[in-house]
Amino acid sequence: MNILHYLPSFALTSGGPIRAVLDLASTFAVRGHSVTLLTCEQGDAPPAWDGSDPLKPRVVLISQAGIVNEPIRKEHLAVMQREVAKAQVLHVHGVWNYSNVQVSRYARKADKPYIVSLRGMLDDWSMEQKALKKRLFHALVYKGVLERAAAVHCTAQAELDQSKKWFPRGNGVVIANLLDLDPFRTPPGPQLAREKFPVLVNGRPNVLFLSRIHYKKGADILIAAAARLRDDGFAANFILAGTGPEDYFAQMKTMVADLKLEDRVFFAGHVSGALKVSLYQAADVFALPTSQENFGFVFPEALASGTPVITTKGVDIWRELLRGGASSIIDRTPEAFAAEIKAILTNPDRLAKMKEAAKPFVFEEYDEKRIIGQFEAMYGRCIGE
Repeated sequence: MNILHYLPSFALTSGGPIRAVLDLASTFAVRGHSVTLLTCEQGDAPPAWDGSDPLKPRVVLISQAGIVNEPIRKEHLAVMQREVAKAQVLHVHGVWNYSNVQVSRYARKADKPYIVSLRGMLDDWSMEQKALKKRLFHALVYKGVLERAAAVHCTAQAELDQSKKWFPRGNGVVIANLLDLDPFRTPPGPQLAREKFPVLVNGRPNVLFLSRIHYKKGADILIAAAARLRDDGFAANFILAGTGPEDYFAQMKTMVADLKLEDRVFFAGHVSGALKVSLYQAADVFALPTSQENFGFVFPEALASGTPVITTKGVDIWRELLRGGASSIIDRTPEAFAAEIKAILTNPDRLAKMKEAAKPFVFEEYDEKRIIGQFEAMYGRCIGE
C-alpha cells in the first residue's frame, strides 16, 4: 500500500500523537509498504527518512515554517496536491489545524479515501477548552471533514463514546496506538536510574510521575497528595520527570517550597531511552492525575516495566487498564491519590499481585502484530483491498 500521513509538525515536544505516527510509519515501511510523511516541520522525524531507503518512510516538507495553527498558503499547496495524488490512502492526524481541512479536500478531489485520527481532540475535557471557538470551527468546517472520511480513528472505545456525537454519520474505528515493546522485553534494570538519581535508594518507596509538567497532567494534585501523606506520617519519594511550560513549572517548584516538600518531591527533568525504562523499573508505583489522555503511552510503558499504575477516568483506556489488574482508577483529587498511594504501598500482597499482573497484561493487550494487522485491515478496507 501507498500511505500518506499528514501532520503539520513532527516535533515530539508537541506530544504523544507525534510518537504514535512515527512508530506507525516506521513499522509499515519495514513491512514493505510505501509510507510518506507530509509536514511543514521535520522535527524529530529522522534525517535518514529522505526517500533513499525503501524500508524507511519518506519525509516531504512543505516550505512553510510555523504552520501549526495556520492554513497552507496558496504558493505551497502544489506539494500537498502532488503527494495526495500519488497516495492510495491519506491519514490525517488531529482536528484543529486548518491545513488538515485543506489536505482532506485534495483527497476528495482526487477521489482518494482518507482517515482522520482524532488524538483525543474531541474528548469531553478537550472540547471544554476554548469551547466556543472549537464548536464554531467544528460546525462550520470539521464536521463535514469527519463525516466524509473513510474512517475516523480512535485509540480506545471511551474516546469513540465521547467523540461520536461530533460526527454522528461518520464511521468510527477503534484501534490502540502501536507501542514498541522491544525496550521492555530486555529492560536495563533499575540500577541505571538509581545511579542517576540517588534519592531512589534513600529507603522510602518511590512514586513516579513521568509526563509533561502541565496543568492538564495534574502535577499540582500529586504535590498536594505528597503533603497530605507527609502530614499523615507516611514517607515516600515523589519523582516528577518531565518538562513543561516555564510558568507552570515555576508554580510547581514554588508549591513544593511553600509546602516544605523539598525532601520528598524531586524534579528529574526530561528522561528518555534506557534511563526512562530504568526509572519506571525503579519506581514502586506510577501516578498520573491527568485530566485527559486519549491513550497515554506512559501507562502501558509503566506496566510493561512491572510498575503498577494509579490514574483517573480522564484516560480513555481506563477500562482496559482496570481490566488488566495492575492499575487503580480513582478520583482526580489530592485526597484520593494520597489514600490510594498509601493503600497500595502499605499492602505488600496487593502490590505484589499488581506487579505480577502488569507485564503480562501489556504484552497481550498491546501485542504489536495484532495491532499492526488491525491498521493494515483498516487501510485495506479504505482502498478496497
